[in-house]
Amino acid sequence: MQITDDQIREKYLERAIRELNTLTREIQDCAACPRGSLMPVLGSGHPQADIFMLKYAPVPSEIEEGVAFFGRSGNALMKSLRRLQIDPLAVYGTLAVKCPVTDTDHAAPTCMGRVLDEIAIVSPKIVVVMGRDALGVVNDLDLPMRRNLEPLPGELQRLTPSIEALFVPNIDDSLDDETAKREFWAAFRVLGQWWTDLPPY
Repeated sequence: MQITDDQIREKYLERAIRELNTLTREIQDCAACPRGSLMPVLGSGHPQADIFMLKYAPVPSEIEEGVAFFGRSGNALMKSLRRLQIDPLAVYGTLAVKCPVTDTDHAAPTCMGRVLDEIAIVSPKIVVVMGRDALGVVNDLDLPMRRNLEPLPGELQRLTPSIEALFVPNIDDSLDDETAKREFWAAFRVLGQWWTDLPPY
């Protein structure tokens, strides 16, 4: 019996779900960060998303819920995606610092290294890097054939031969300042054109 393309895609999806579940358990069991009784802040979204959103550290609403992009930044992001006509199901969002520590200097390097695992599992077509701190983490990742990214808001860059990158300001910093909000939107809307130009499957 011949295996169809849909069956192959289904198998890849099942594997990605399994691998993300395993990674979630590893993060929850991690004892490297001094987080006490608080749970780590986990990524969420489609396990095989085309778009991978990365922020540096969690804000209180994300720490409270244990989910990246929960709260105001997530709501703003959803509005921006709708405005750009990007399917939210094509997005995976996560943090470099998953440990809910008040001082990110206390975050273990292994914590931030887990972004590499997430990228490997999700296999996105583009990584949206939010802010200079997140950019520093991406530029330290041991991705095969990785190129260093520059802090050039709104310019598509090549991260690896198969993954593009878009640097934008940190969305958390743009929520209460009109100038910062405009700067974020000016950079982020480039993702809309990228999405429009994405070849159909």
